[in-house]
Amino acid sequence: VSSFVQLVLTLLVMGSLSWQVTLLTLVIVPIFLIPARYMGRRLAAMRREANDLNATMNDQMTERFNAGGATLVKLMGEPETEAGEFDIRADRVRDIGVRTGFTMGVFMSSLTLLSTLALAVVYGVGGWSALSGGLEAGSVVSLALLLTRLYAPLTTLSNARVEIMSAMVSFERVFEVLDLDPLIDEAPDAVDVPSGPVSVEYDDVRFSYPSAEKVSLASLEDVAVLDNRGGEEILHGIDFRAEPGEVIALVGSSGSGKSTLASLMPRLYDVDSGAIRVGGVDVREATKASLRRTVGMVTQDGHLFHDSVRANLRIAKADASDAEIWDALRRARLLDTVDELPDGLDTVIGDRGYRLSGGERQRLTIARLLLQSPAVVVLDEATSALDSTNEAAIQEALNEAMAERTALVIAHRLSTVRAASEILVLEDGYVVERGTHTELLAADGRYAELYHVQFADESIAEIDADEFENEIGQYLD
Repeated sequence: VSSFVQLVLTLLVMGSLSWQVTLLTLVIVPIFLIPARYMGRRLAAMRREANDLNATMNDQMTERFNAGGATLVKLMGEPETEAGEFDIRADRVRDIGVRTGFTMGVFMSSLTLLSTLALAVVYGVGGWSALSGGLEAGSVVSLALLLTRLYAPLTTLSNARVEIMSAMVSFERVFEVLDLDPLIDEAPDAVDVPSGPVSVEYDDVRFSYPSAEKVSLASLEDVAVLDNRGGEEILHGIDFRAEPGEVIALVGSSGSGKSTLASLMPRLYDVDSGAIRVGGVDVREATKASLRRTVGMVTQDGHLFHDSVRANLRIAKADASDAEIWDALRRARLLDTVDELPDGLDTVIGDRGYRLSGGERQRLTIARLLLQSPAVVVLDEATSALDSTNEAAIQEALNEAMAERTALVIAHRLSTVRAASEILVLEDGYVVERGTHTELLAADGRYAELYHVQFADESIAEIDADEFENEIGQYLD
């Protein structure tokens, strides 16, 4: 705005001195503005290409060069290949950066050259007019000074147009994300889930995963077209109810829908039809804060941040004291391990907790659940990375955590299956059998088949405990 006002005032003053020179100056003005439009479009295209190339390179750095990715690359013997691909991406980012800088430099240099040539024209024409008596020498000097004041705002305005068009590339990506409808949203009249022990009810639950186009954007992916698969129903009319203190176990082969069924309760996704009620409240009508406070979940690959032990545990309870944290670690049989770390609770455990063993990472996620102390506990193979000795110890802690609480457990260990109030056997998204361990064995159906495949030989009891737990866990998984 300041540059535009300065431009107008300068033109008015120049017009009062010499309309001829002013007309010449105005003829040169479009030479500033027209290239600015062209260069703005060209630089915007370059900026868009640079953003895409940077995103691709950053994706590779995030996936391949973190602790897990780098380890995998080394184990597979492909570090040279990954380094070569990164070099190619880095070269492309460098090249587009050089091209953008060169184009911008040429454009700005051209504007400076044009203003210098225009000043030379004024001195030439004005000097000739002064010598011929048509214009006073003082007017020529004044026009030259005013011309300098004129082209400064013109250059600024031209550059502003280019910068705005380039910046709009980033805004396009931002607006594209902002315009994407959220998959999970809180109801306007949402209510809190009741505090204290609550029941959990799945009422004719049907669900299908949304297609990629509904949950992602092609411009954010390193692909030309998003995967359009999705929409096929994978859970079919699931019904069950669990009261406080009851444990519902889910067993079945991989891909039968166990983890999907568990993830619907904390609203990682919403059901297509039917309802899930926690404490009598449909989770779609519950406030997100109360639902997160009520439902605690431990996944098989529980995520840990590149942060301290204390920070990773306080995700579950932001105001937890050190005494509460140490108590949770003790109950998760991790107290001695953390106590021996160089900085104790302040020790940074690395990306995804790679500085801890697999069992220690899983116990840390269990400690996080114990610290949260939710009314509903969801365990998705929470002890799969533990040996038999630690699994037995942690199971005691989990039994304590599940006492008088509603629990949904994806079974991996036989002890969990046997102790469940009810076992649901899932196949292809259907509940094909349900009942207690004893009832399902007596029914001689799918569960009994799975069971007898492992225990047909009575001498199975003599198998080493580690081998026993390992084999049955793999099969039920």
